Amino acid sequence: MTDSPSGDARNRLAGAASPYLQQHADNPVNWQPWDDDALAEARERDVPIFLSVGYSACHWCHVMAEESFEDPAVAEILNENFVPIKVDREERPDLDRVYQTVCQLVTGGGGWPLSAFLTPEGKPFYVGTYFPPEPQPQRNVPGFEQLCQQIADSWNDPEQREEMENRAEQWTSAARDRMAPAESPEGDTGPPSSEILDDAAAAAIRGADRQHGGFGQGSPKFPQPGRVELLLRVASLSGDAEPLTVAENALGAMGSGGLYDHLGGGFHRYCVDEDWTVPHFEKMAYDNATIPAAFLAGYRATGRERYAEIVRETLDFTERELSHPEGGFFSTLDARSETPDSRLEEGEEPEREEGAFYVWTPEEVREHVDEPAATLFCRRYGVVSGGNFEGGTSVLNETVPVEELVGAEIEVAGETVEAPDDEDEIRDLLEGARETLFAAREGRPRPLRDEKVLAGWNGLLIGTFARSGFVLGDDARIERAESALAFVRDQLWDADSGRLARRFKDGQVGIDAALEDYAFLGRGAFELYQATGDVEPLAFALDLAGVVADSFYDPEDGTLYLSPNDGEELVARPQELTDQSTPSSVGAAVALLLDLDHFTSDDLGEVARETLATHRGRIEASPVEHATLAMAADAAERGSLELTVAADELPDAWRETLADRHLPGAVVARRPPTEAGLQAWLDELGLDEAPPIWAGREARDGEPTVYACRSRTCSPPETDLSVALDWVEENL
Repeated sequence: MTDSPSGDARNRLAGAASPYLQQHADNPVNWQPWDDDALAEARERDVPIFLSVGYSACHWCHVMAEESFEDPAVAEILNENFVPIKVDREERPDLDRVYQTVCQLVTGGGGWPLSAFLTPEGKPFYVGTYFPPEPQPQRNVPGFEQLCQQIADSWNDPEQREEMENRAEQWTSAARDRMAPAESPEGDTGPPSSEILDDAAAAAIRGADRQHGGFGQGSPKFPQPGRVELLLRVASLSGDAEPLTVAENALGAMGSGGLYDHLGGGFHRYCVDEDWTVPHFEKMAYDNATIPAAFLAGYRATGRERYAEIVRETLDFTERELSHPEGGFFSTLDARSETPDSRLEEGEEPEREEGAFYVWTPEEVREHVDEPAATLFCRRYGVVSGGNFEGGTSVLNETVPVEELVGAEIEVAGETVEAPDDEDEIRDLLEGARETLFAAREGRPRPLRDEKVLAGWNGLLIGTFARSGFVLGDDARIERAESALAFVRDQLWDADSGRLARRFKDGQVGIDAALEDYAFLGRGAFELYQATGDVEPLAFALDLAGVVADSFYDPEDGTLYLSPNDGEELVARPQELTDQSTPSSVGAAVALLLDLDHFTSDDLGEVARETLATHRGRIEASPVEHATLAMAADAAERGSLELTVAADELPDAWRETLADRHLPGAVVARRPPTEAGLQAWLDELGLDEAPPIWAGREARDGEPTVYACRSRTCSPPETDLSVALDWVEENL
């Protein structure tokens, strides 16, 4: 290994808490974390930074590491001519957003691994994602070693370096412009109107894949749960059938294809083909929060029991495989695992392969399951000779409806297998086969797990567990949300400073929380309050919202930023306005501030409305890309539906009624039935007087009482929930 001129030639990732960074601690590349020392070294040596951004479950990150970062020849070039820096995008979404924005501006796309060459000041002059080890002329892609040498040579040539530095200035300026607040159309000073919701739905419908389900034509297929929830909301408000049809088509594709794990529950990241057959197999905590939330909304909108089953199975997966023993949730499961013994030739060593844990051959199925269940299972889930994936294996997909299996005669290896004539019997056989194969799969080498606990991703899961527990009548799910919130609050919240850390790993707490952490965790706590009627999670949600308004809002720019006002100064200050793999952090924060504005004397709603007004032009120009912000804009103009419930306990019949009704955006504002009980809550919240959503809304005649309101128009107090909901239907 060639020493760098700094005299401190070493890989500094061994002590990192991030499992992704630890994966690269043994590389011959002298990786540095993103810190003051690494940046100072680049300035001192006057060499470029090579920035590589990825995450532990990323398939192509592993591939590039094995092909290039473990190659001593590549390492020599990087160590001699660059300061190589590794960043876990799950820990530093602000850095990722800045350089992803540049990549998207320059190349038209982005993703991971992100590979960026920067000046010593951090300004990018060459960007891309995965680079192969050898050139691919047909795709106009250079080989990575060749690229590094060319950039090093150019940097050392004064004329070419000047050109590179000029390009860096131009790209940085473009990124700043892209992330800067945009001026709203002339004369428009307020938030977008509620029409934006219809515009977003119309765009989602135009972009729907009517043949295969979901959104966008061709491959790959991403789940887009935010668009599904938007369409379900519009369908509920308008009564129009088309948004509901498109939403159900998307849910059907996600729930029946290879995106979904039909044995163990839970969703993979996305599918590589247009018909949802083969996924990238990593499982992310955020996907297994946001996708079941969309299915839960679909269940409430349609009553389809299959949607509820998928929610239950996904939450089972999350509890089983992503639970920290003390209460929080881990981040990801890797896409790859070692080859099972059943697929190895005698003397062959196992390798880590994508999807190896999840895929099957007909022979493997029949090894564990008797006939006719084995053949029925293979037909139902598309397990065939030759397979639909690598090595002749099959990703499970629901390829044949159960109804078509009734009484079927199926040819297998020259013999006929006769299916039962009773559909219930077939379903029982399939369920038995699933249970048997799930148990058999548990004996395979497991995917690696990234055991970071991230505040924001836990917030998403807390919200989904709390809402699912309420809707599905499962108090254990609510209790799991409570334990997760308690863990995150104990480990990551500093009550003295009133600030949140982003990451917990093996007892180490680190990284200042980003806007998404406050917004997602605040939403999770608020959902838990609505599910339980306890004031403590509401108080925590208000604490988090207060930090959002005080520390992430810039009143001069009129917007919320991804990093706090006192955070690290990067070459551009990132915002997250569009929905990506997670909801827009600005949209999630705005929605939270609007809902919590009802519960405090602080003017949270003004921050939300100013942010919406600032970005009106962008939202109106592309509403479907800003689905979370579009839904927040609708709530800001229409006014949220408030259901204030004054009761010690929510009656069982009321809970069932509320669970069955799809009331998107509704706030269930529970409170004690008496003024004396409410005063104790106000003391805990530090409020001098009751906020309007609670004021004067005590229980009548000692009975649980509900008040339904929208935009300062309220129903009479009702002890019959159905009467109040009838008023709601008339005032949607």
